Amino acid sequence: MADTQTTVALNIGSQRIGMAVFETSKSGGLILKGYEVETIIADPAMDASREAQIRLALEDLVAKLKVSKSKVRYAISGQSVFTRFVKLPPIQNDNIEQLVTFEAQQHVPFPINEVVWDYELIEGGDDKEVVIAAIKGDALDEIDDTVNQSGMSTAEVDVAPMALFNAYRAAYGTPEEPTLIIDVGAKTSNLLYVEGKRFFTRSVAIGGASISAAIAKEYNISFPDAEHQKITNGLVALGGGHTETMDESLAALAMVIRNALSRLPAEIARTTNYYRSQHGGSAPTKVLLAGGGANLPYTLEFFNEKLNMPVEYFNPLTNVAIGKGMDTEMLQREAHTMGELIGLGLRGIGKSIINIDLVPAAVEVTRAADRRKPFLIAAAAVLVVGFGIWALFQNKAAGDAGEEARKMAETQESLTPVEMQNRSLLNKEAKFSAIANSYTALESDHAFWFDLMGELSGAFASDSVWMIEMSPLYGFDPLSADASGGGVKQVVSPGFESSKKSAIENPPADKAPNKGKGKRKGKGKNQKPQQPAAVANAILIKGFWRENSRSQNVVSDLVKQLRDNTKSFSFRVPGKNGKLIELSDDQILKVSLTGEEGDLGFPFQLSLPLARPVAVK
Repeated sequence: MADTQTTVALNIGSQRIGMAVFETSKSGGLILKGYEVETIIADPAMDASREAQIRLALEDLVAKLKVSKSKVRYAISGQSVFTRFVKLPPIQNDNIEQLVTFEAQQHVPFPINEVVWDYELIEGGDDKEVVIAAIKGDALDEIDDTVNQSGMSTAEVDVAPMALFNAYRAAYGTPEEPTLIIDVGAKTSNLLYVEGKRFFTRSVAIGGASISAAIAKEYNISFPDAEHQKITNGLVALGGGHTETMDESLAALAMVIRNALSRLPAEIARTTNYYRSQHGGSAPTKVLLAGGGANLPYTLEFFNEKLNMPVEYFNPLTNVAIGKGMDTEMLQREAHTMGELIGLGLRGIGKSIINIDLVPAAVEVTRAADRRKPFLIAAAAVLVVGFGIWALFQNKAAGDAGEEARKMAETQESLTPVEMQNRSLLNKEAKFSAIANSYTALESDHAFWFDLMGELSGAFASDSVWMIEMSPLYGFDPLSADASGGGVKQVVSPGFESSKKSAIENPPADKAPNKGKGKRKGKGKNQKPQQPAAVANAILIKGFWRENSRSQNVVSDLVKQLRDNTKSFSFRVPGKNGKLIELSDDQILKVSLTGEEGDLGFPFQLSLPLARPVAVK
């Protein structure tokens, strides 16, 4: 599906993994075409298995919504990202980039070269203010690797509170009434203060998991059992004798939940005071409740009682059209949990206010290669057009000369030179066209290697497998050659570097620099012509691998990722009968499981057939 017409949005929470598919309406708005959610265990004791749980959940969502190989925009939770609001001195817009970079170096608590960060100007205030979002690069790469292993590729990476703000602005506009959005998650709750076009956000470590942990401690049961009790029998006790008519056990459980949740209003009061004193904001007069942690009965009434202001559930679907076949009753129940997904959908159609984009390393490599393509194609096009214009002028000149010749000449014989001249010009035009076509093909092959390297960089993102050598191959037949590349020829001969070095340091007599005053000689009659370029149909990769805690065979995982996520390689080749044959790992991969004591890793070799032959010049 085309990325310009369809947007796949993904919200990776601590317990809920939600995914939605949007299309663009004729009026330029959003149409919700699909929505699914998966739940994982938020038990702090099981954090080691969190990555595997997310991967399985993503695979299920991809299968249900049929979005394999699509580009996805996803949001990561506010607790994973360092967020800071900074006021800038009054300066010209030309210097903002430099000043924000300086501020990021001062405020981000990690070396700036170890993080991925972005910023956005905030409108509505008297002073210039920016929001800076940063995340450790290795943490972002780990999340992105998990997303890519589910069969999707990354379009953009947003932060959950920013996506929530975009959804609020699309649904509620810019009311001047100060509003607080409480997004209750599993491990954290995001507090989002909105005042006109301004906003401020903070994450506090209180959420649904805190309630389950309190239940587990009170009744001395496991976290999964406490989570089950909360979902099945839980509700929030209110003041004024609310639990007197309840069953004793349910009333006791409700009081445990109330006591655990009572920490959140205290944090809200502290954050409100900070927002007013440090950022000149106003105290909220209205509260919107969002997030999966707000599903317990009487949660809305609890916040109404504690905060003493109107509270209602957040509804980001106000201006979103619902596609055919969608369960509207389910969407009404789930609407307050879908804010981040709606915000990501707005990013896809270019109608978002805040556009934070945290770019993983592998995505940056791909984007850099894509940025080069238009320039290369444009350069080739300009060259072709230039030759075409030149040929037109030449043809016009030839026509004018022929007309003069016809006027002056009275016999057929006088037209012969003009005819010969026209033929010569046409031959030149054909030669120039051939040169232009060759240049275009060369630039296409050049861009192909950029794409290939970008895909390999993404595949080798793991610290358990690395590449030490890559060689183009020609004449490669995977059905007869082994994984070591035997029976094929390398475009770059072994020992190429050492031979070139020797040639430079000890040139032959006829190639030595001419220290005399004699003239430089041209090419001799017996000098060999330049060899034609080789056409590579595969590449040979040599590297090392080591075992890690996540996979016992990282090289096989690498091959699987290359099969699923690359366009530069073809793992299906025609057999003798002309039918396509799927290559097995044994036909392209050679892995060593033994080594010397103290070795860092084991060697491996990959022979990967290219999707098309590429000239190596």
